[in-house]
Amino acid sequence: MEFPQQQKPAGEGKIVYPPGVKEITDKISNDEVVKRLKMVVKTYMDMDQDSEEEKQQYLSLALHLASEFFLRNPNKDVRLLVACCLADIFRIYAPEAPYTSHDKLKDIFLFITRQLKGLEDTKSPQFNRYFYLLENLAWVKSYNICFELEDCNEIFIQLFKTLFSVINNSHNQKVQMHMMDLMSSIIMEGDGVTQELLDTILINLIPAHKNLNKQAYDLAKTLLKRTVQTIETCIANFFNQVLVMGKSSVSDLSEHVFDLIQELFAIDPMLLTSVMPQLEFKLKSNDGEERLAVVRLLAKLFGAKDSELASQNRPLWQCFLGRFNDIHVPVRLECVKFASHCLMNHPDLARDLTEYLKVRSHDPEEAIRHDVIVTIINAGKKDLNLVNDQLLGFVRERTLDKRWRVRKEAMMGLAQLYKKYCLHHEAGKESAQKISWIKDKLLHIYYQNSIDDKLLVEKIFAQYMVPHSLDTEEKMKCLYYLYACLDTNAVKALNEMWKCQNMLRGLVKELLDLHKLPVSESNNTAMFGKLMSIAKNLPDAGKAQDFMKKFNQVLGEDEKLRVQLEMLISPTCSCKQAEICVREITRKLTFPKQPTNPFLEMVKFLLERIAPVHIDSEAISALVKLLNKSIEGTADDDEEGVTPDTAIRSGLELLKVLSFTHPTAFHSAETYESLLQCLKMEDDKVAEAAIQIFRNTGQKIETELQQIRSTLIPILHQKAKRGTPHQAKQAVHCIHAIFNNKEVQLAQIFEPLSRSLNADVPEQLITPLVSLGHISMLAPDQFASPMKSIVANFIVKDLLMNDRSVGNKNGKLWTTDEEVSPEVLAKVQAIKLLVRWLLGMKNNQSKSANSTLRLLSAMLVSEGDLTEQKKISKSDMSRLRLAAGGAIMKLAQEPCYHDIITPEQFQLCGLVINDECYQVRQIFAQKLHLALVKLLLPLEYLAVFALCAKDPVKERRAHARQCLLKNISVRREYIKQNPLAQEKLVSLLPEYVVPYMIHLLAHDPDFTKPHEYEQLKDIKECLWFMLEVLMTKNENNSHAFLRKMVENIKQTKDAQCPDDAKANEKLYIVCDVALFVIANKSTACHLDSPKDPVLPSKFFLIQDKQDFKNDKEYLLADMRQMLLTGKQPKPAPVLGAVNKPLTVPGRRIFTKTTPASDTASNTSTNSSPLSSSTINKNSNSNAATEASESRAQENNENPVIKIDEVKKDEPSLNMTPDAGTEASPVKRRGRPPKTAAAPVAAEKEGAAAPTGGGAGRGRKRAADSNSSAESITIKMSKQQSQNDEGTKRQIDLQSRGPFVSREKEKVRMREPGEETGRAVGTVVVLLGSEGETEIELESSPEGVICDRKDKERYSLTQGQTSCAAMANRNSQGDTKSTRRRVLFGRQGENNSGEKAGGLAVKRKPVKVKSRL
Repeated sequence: MEFPQQQKPAGEGKIVYPPGVKEITDKISNDEVVKRLKMVVKTYMDMDQDSEEEKQQYLSLALHLASEFFLRNPNKDVRLLVACCLADIFRIYAPEAPYTSHDKLKDIFLFITRQLKGLEDTKSPQFNRYFYLLENLAWVKSYNICFELEDCNEIFIQLFKTLFSVINNSHNQKVQMHMMDLMSSIIMEGDGVTQELLDTILINLIPAHKNLNKQAYDLAKTLLKRTVQTIETCIANFFNQVLVMGKSSVSDLSEHVFDLIQELFAIDPMLLTSVMPQLEFKLKSNDGEERLAVVRLLAKLFGAKDSELASQNRPLWQCFLGRFNDIHVPVRLECVKFASHCLMNHPDLARDLTEYLKVRSHDPEEAIRHDVIVTIINAGKKDLNLVNDQLLGFVRERTLDKRWRVRKEAMMGLAQLYKKYCLHHEAGKESAQKISWIKDKLLHIYYQNSIDDKLLVEKIFAQYMVPHSLDTEEKMKCLYYLYACLDTNAVKALNEMWKCQNMLRGLVKELLDLHKLPVSESNNTAMFGKLMSIAKNLPDAGKAQDFMKKFNQVLGEDEKLRVQLEMLISPTCSCKQAEICVREITRKLTFPKQPTNPFLEMVKFLLERIAPVHIDSEAISALVKLLNKSIEGTADDDEEGVTPDTAIRSGLELLKVLSFTHPTAFHSAETYESLLQCLKMEDDKVAEAAIQIFRNTGQKIETELQQIRSTLIPILHQKAKRGTPHQAKQAVHCIHAIFNNKEVQLAQIFEPLSRSLNADVPEQLITPLVSLGHISMLAPDQFASPMKSIVANFIVKDLLMNDRSVGNKNGKLWTTDEEVSPEVLAKVQAIKLLVRWLLGMKNNQSKSANSTLRLLSAMLVSEGDLTEQKKISKSDMSRLRLAAGGAIMKLAQEPCYHDIITPEQFQLCGLVINDECYQVRQIFAQKLHLALVKLLLPLEYLAVFALCAKDPVKERRAHARQCLLKNISVRREYIKQNPLAQEKLVSLLPEYVVPYMIHLLAHDPDFTKPHEYEQLKDIKECLWFMLEVLMTKNENNSHAFLRKMVENIKQTKDAQCPDDAKANEKLYIVCDVALFVIANKSTACHLDSPKDPVLPSKFFLIQDKQDFKNDKEYLLADMRQMLLTGKQPKPAPVLGAVNKPLTVPGRRIFTKTTPASDTASNTSTNSSPLSSSTINKNSNSNAATEASESRAQENNENPVIKIDEVKKDEPSLNMTPDAGTEASPVKRRGRPPKTAAAPVAAEKEGAAAPTGGGAGRGRKRAADSNSSAESITIKMSKQQSQNDEGTKRQIDLQSRGPFVSREKEKVRMREPGEETGRAVGTVVVLLGSEGETEIELESSPEGVICDRKDKERYSLTQGQTSCAAMANRNSQGDTKSTRRRVLFGRQGENNSGEKAGGLAVKRKPVKVKSRL
């Protein structure tokens, strides 16, 4: 190679070598070349930049070393030595290199770069020389000379690739440092980094390369950190082209952009300062997969441990949160998964995430809802403080998710949190208190219908709430305090759980007993029934039946298996024995070659439910010891968060429940001694529970524990005579259950109590009545006869037929138990005594049952005031009505008494479910449901629930519907499970309730105008309330069966009054409405009926088909259309008049408005008679809706009325009378009204005051009298007429007509005893949604204006209606003609106008204007 002449030493033509170094040519051997080069290397190493003479002297040698001979020498050692020389030459001649040719420089640096590959082998003998070469290059920054070359990028790329490829874990820190210095100087001192060079660095960050060479990744990471200021622009440019401009061809790394962003962010967020806004653009891409990739990336960036990206880049964070609502399911799923890491690493972002997780917890996708739970639970398990109450609330909601997988995850997650923080107290009491609700919530789930939920709750209870793996004392302590801390519903659920497990143990025991019997057809049938019952208590009933059949077959073949199973369900089986039995049974059923065994899994479900893993004799002893400690005050009650009294009471309740399911475990002297101590405590509940435990478990006390017996008897006698009513009941039953000489013991209680009865001291009557009633029920042969004289002479004549005290006249319809007068409590117990006495006799030979039923009916007719002396308060009357209704229902459960209950008495009993008092309706419905669901009551009583359609309270209607669903389901299931039930279908099949319902509705006292729309609409609602549930499925063509049944009823006569044409007409009209409903709701009802229905002869008289054929359509076409559309016909226009009395139609048609639809009130008031068509569109007609469901207003008898609430620009009513209606029935008590009703006006000689159709909601429903007067003129009272004759007028305020306009209006409540004639100004009785209100109008020249042209419509405001609720409540007691009297054909005494609260405006003389 030729070099420029100026680079040669002056005057010299040959190369000068260092002393002792001979000429190096291609003529000598390689070894010699190496030997001579080593001396040259040493010479250059010793030279420094200041040796100008030596630099000039050896310049030619430097040029010679760059010749092709050396650069392309095949010998590795030669090349290494030459490279070291060249590196030193660059050092010595710096800053100018002796080589001026660009091509030569490129060749030299490429040559040096290739030699750096030798750094890879640190064990090589030449490694030190390679290290020297690297160190020299890095120290001098020799590669910076290449910046002047046009293709320097090629050299740099080669250098970077070489260094990244050779670095490994055997290199020390110095090697890495020199490499870093060498590369960083190139990046930082150059004009920029090309894309190719950037790729050389970034490729080491890609996960695939990162895993191959961790040292290269670390080197690249360190390099990027050092050069962040310089390289950031290049990185931003790269991502801009790929992300924004979509130029994926700019780099081979384009497909790894998101991985690179993640790595770069982890290295230094500053590297991506300009890139992050570009990601926000990508988050809004139309491509779902692209959004998903960006979301995955950002999830890692935001969720990284020390990431501050969310706080530094709020717009990007908000944009990312928006992806929680992405339309693409995988995107939403990815966001939810990210939330877990974010909550754990960034608790400060929990508030931002909460709202989005709330929405996703209701996501339509099951997987997303599931992952929301996993996210929250994982964070909570790491640290409970990471999840707020709202997030835990989302998990709580999902325990009721429609999907089992989601519910299971939520329940298991909560259980894990409970065990960690509440059971093990890993985070202190504060955290335990934060999630103390979990235990209650998990047990509440046991109320769900799904057997999977129940099984999971049982598993959670056994593994997380009271772990069965604990030793007995610790386990029972856990159970003892858990039971004390549970809420009421959770306690009921836990009790139900033990009850179900005990029931299942009983079924298995019965199955094993059948195996001991000889094989027979009947035995096989019974066995099949048991297997079906067991399968119902296991998941997936279909498979469970098959597996239980297989299990039963195995039991029949394997006697040892039966022995193990018998031991498992034995009352004496201990918890440890149970574990052994379960293990042995499981081992026998395991098949090693079968990877999954669903049969074994199903058997395990059964074994888990029947195995006593918590309770045995040892466990009961441990519980009793804990109870003793609480009594003595030495327990840790306060530390566990319960008071000693609560611990004692709940501990005894726990033992009481266990005494039902595990009675054998209680049989020990130590246990009974502790219970005797409880009997002596002052707490009534504690003593009652202790007596009940003795009753359940003490069968062997008399024979084996004489000392306990001798101590127990006097205590039981004392409780039966002077204890609380509940204690007395339990004491009598306890004596009857555990003692052989029970007759003697009961006689010792009966005789002194029967002699000491004194009605003048009712406080001391209650307990004796309870004891006497239960004694007569338990031992009827011994005490029925002496009880008869007590009943006749004392119970009826002296107690029930006399009112000795005057009740509290506060007007309330219900009061707490403490406020009920002792006399009424005694009467209630007397009614119960009558029932228990009859239930004990179980015969009606003495006709005592007939007399009792007549007495109870009379009490219902008189609204609870049997003597009608008006001494009893309204709340006490409610108690007596409830007791009378419940008594009839209780007697109906006994077949001999059910047969003598007349249809009238049945109807009276059923109407209690529509009582005006909310609590009466509620308690009666609950009693009715419990008796029906246990199949104790005849089917006809199920029809009573149809009347609940008239209930004004939404929750009561909903409860009634649930009761119907449950009862119908129970009956259908019973028929399926019991083949013999086919013979009793008439009394079991739910469809047979329809005839009873039709008969009941036909005799509804509110059903007085058979052709009136509002009343027919009510009938339709009641029918559909029942039929909707019955017609949910068309099983066995049941719809056609229903149609046929109703058609058959039309061919009969009413057995209650067969000769009454009107009664039969009402029956046929109800049938037509029922047929109309069935036909409109079912398309299959017109098919042929599978069976011919059987009608109850007690209610329907079958007619001869030849002599009687009823094919008349009683429901007119226009009425059908109105019932179908729900549109009410427009009333005929009526001219208003004020100068003469108006006639009053007896029945008005009102439309139930939405605001009043669910409003409930126990006040004896009327609802607003305004229909939806008469209400001004601008009026706030929905104001009453807010409080419509509030039970707090049920018995609000005394609203506060403010004068300022009535505005003069809001006239109260605008009404017109309806034409062509008959006289209205008498106002009476009964069930609460359903639609608006007018108040009762003054009447004469049995002429009844008008009421609205069906009566208004929130007040007493009215029943029609038997009179059929055309119309009645409302007249003033005699006193009013005498005082103001000729000057005062009466104005009938109908649903439309005159409205009141006054400058000043005053609202006041009528004082007790005050007559309406005493009013200073005009008094208007207004009808609001809450009842009647009197508005006193001052006299003014304007008077009362009746204007039809203006057609202004006004309605009461919410304030007015609430004030109007109880205007005449003090006069309600005088109105005694009730719907119940109508049932018996009795007519009450007429009431004066002052007491009737009529629709009259009584005023002083005013000027009156009348316009048409």
